[in-house]
This record gives sequence, C-alpha cells and structure tokens, in this order.
Amino acid sequence: MSHTAPADPMEHTTQDSAPVRPAGSAGTAPGPETGRPAGAGRMLGVDLARALAVYGMFAVHVGPSPESVDGLPALLLELAQGRSASLFALLAGVSLALMCGRAPIERDTAGRLLRARIATRAVLLLVLGTALTAIGSTIWVIIPYYGLFFLLALPALGLATPALAGLAALTALAGPVLSMAPRVVPPEWLDAVAAYDPLNQVSRHGLIELAFAGGFPAVTWMAYVFAGMTLGRLDLAAEAVRRRLVRAGLALTAVGYGGSWLACTVFTDVRATMSAAAAAAQAAGVHYDVRYQGTALQRLLTAAPHSDSTFEITGNIGVAILVLVAAIALLEKRPRLRGPATPLLAVGTMSLTVYVVHILLIRYVEVEVYLGSPTAVLAVFAVAATAFAAAWKRFFRRGPLESLLHAATVRVSELVR
Repeated sequence: MSHTAPADPMEHTTQDSAPVRPAGSAGTAPGPETGRPAGAGRMLGVDLARALAVYGMFAVHVGPSPESVDGLPALLLELAQGRSASLFALLAGVSLALMCGRAPIERDTAGRLLRARIATRAVLLLVLGTALTAIGSTIWVIIPYYGLFFLLALPALGLATPALAGLAALTALAGPVLSMAPRVVPPEWLDAVAAYDPLNQVSRHGLIELAFAGGFPAVTWMAYVFAGMTLGRLDLAAEAVRRRLVRAGLALTAVGYGGSWLACTVFTDVRATMSAAAAAAQAAGVHYDVRYQGTALQRLLTAAPHSDSTFEITGNIGVAILVLVAAIALLEKRPRLRGPATPLLAVGTMSLTVYVVHILLIRYVEVEVYLGSPTAVLAVFAVAATAFAAAWKRFFRRGPLESLLHAATVRVSELVR
C-alpha cells in the first residue's frame, strides 16, 4: 500500500468555532443579491474539497493500482497519488486562516487565546498520531506530522498575506534541499537526538522523521500549509479572485510537472535512469522509492508522487488550488447542489474520525479477504464513510474525535482567559 495523508484533523470553523450554517439559517447575514449567507459556498467548498481528498486517500490506501485498470479509473487513481495528500495539507492551511478570521492575529488576549487553542490541538494530534503510529500500520500516519505543522505555523499567524506567500515559495525552494540533511549529518548525531526523543521512544518515529525523513516531512510540507494560509486570507467568494487563482493554478501545474519533465527528459537523463532503477527493483520484488533510493539529483528534479521536490510541490499546489476553486465555485453558483452534497460535506467536516477508523480497519481487519478485490474495498470504504458521516451529522454537530478535540481546546481557552 502507498502512503498518503488524511483529511485536515481540524474541523472547518470560523474564529469563534461556530459551525458553518446552510443558507437561510438564523444568525447568518444573507448576501445582498442572492438572499443567502455571503460566502457560504466558499466555506462549504472547503469541506467539499476535503471530502474529495478523503476519497483520494481511500483510493491510494486500499484501491487498485493505476497500472491494473484502464481509461478514466486509471487516470483518477493516478491523480490521487500524492496529490490527495498535498490537498489535505493545503486545506489545513486554509482552515488555519479561517480560524484566524482571514487576517493576521495580534499579540493581544484574543491572539494568545487563538494560539493556545491551535497549540493544544497540535499537541493532542502529536499524542494521538504517535499512539496510532505505534500500532504498526503499513500506512504512513500523518496525524503526528499535522501536529508539528500546526506548531510550526504558530509564528506565521501574525504575518501579512504577501509574507505568507513568500514563505510558501521559500519553503518549496529550500525545503527539498534541507530534507537531505539526514544523509549528510553524522549518524551518531542522529542517534543522540533519537535517544532523547520521547516520540521516538514510543513509536520509533520521532522528531527527525517528522521534520526531515518521514512520509510528510515538515521541512517540505509546510509549503502546502503556508500556501493554504495564503489562500485562506483571500476573498474566495469573489469571482475575480477565483479567476486569478485558476490562472495561477494552471501556471503552477505547468511549471511544476512540465518543468520536471524538461529537466528529467530533455536536459538530463534522470528519467531514463529512474526507469531503469524502478525496473530493476520490480524484478527483485521490491518497491523503488526515489526519496530513499534515488540520488540527490533525481530527488531534486523528479515530480513523482511524494518525491517532495520543488517541482512536485509546485505542481501539487497548482492542482490543489484548481480543486479548491472548482469546489467553491460549484457550490457558489449552484446552491441547489448543497442539499444533495450534504453527505459529502459531512465527510469533509469529520475527516479526523474517518481517517483514524480507516487506519484501524486496515491494520486489524483483512478487508480484502472479505471483499475480494481492491476495487470492492475502495467502494465499501467510500460508501460506508459517507453513510456514517451523513448519519452522525444528523444528530451531532461534530464528529466523535472532532468533539473530543474541540472540548480540549475549550478547556484551554478557559485557562487562557
């Protein structure tokens, strides 16, 4: 099974944690022309994009490989590889910006309260993710990485929007180089850090892995978070903003994937050497992963899923922008679709619960033995998650784990006040 990321563990909330309400709900201000809450499609569009990422996660974790099918299913399965993970991370940044009221937060009481709430969530995610990693799942568990992402985002919450965009670009450029630090640092130094790392003692996946060497290293993946924070500051309900973002998304996609193709095929022989290495690995019955088996040049130039190169990060951000804008525009322009889309939106709002349950099922239940094929497993996971989320949201405001996370942050809020 491949490794990817879960949906954003933080439910989609505004600064005061009020839920997003559908059109016509009390306490919302209707738009001057539409008679519905201004920007409701933007808010719900984030949940829809996150739900799509959940289904992409299922496809990567339990679905068939793209090579085993043909036509549109093969294309969709290939698109899910790596890109569903980066979409989750970008949406985490969007949610952080929306929690902060789409503006830099000040160093006043309200700012301290918000930082304390985010830090509390981060620590809880680190604890939960470490416990989930310790069960020995074959899937890279991203929850502890998310905890580190949120902690690293705290100093950036007060930055202006252009500074956030610059930070995303800088991370995308420098992060892939910095991620190679474990290759050049003396092993005894790494062992010394690991010996005093409590996360490493519990799960054998400590801070060095979370920051540099794991499936979603913060040194590169913070580019997605900062990019999402930048997007969350924008007025995504405005068509002019969305049109500019579509152009930006297309340009980033072309530069990322197209630039990598030129670099690997035209200017170097990286693509040929990687193909040969992958074929040799397959013949030996092992999986070839450029991040762990490739040369430094291969890692920096390829845009293969989870290569974490500047090219891949750039292309993935472009795709994530296009998906987010499409989801928002769909629900803004077609408000009648919000009703039929309610089950999908429910999945997007309780993704932490869905993620943890699916990890436990993969670890402790031989689902493919009972269902017969990866295609059947994928279908059952998608239908069951949607049905469960839709049923739960009819009676409860938040998902089970989202409720626990919210209760903990409320307690911290009371202490900070």
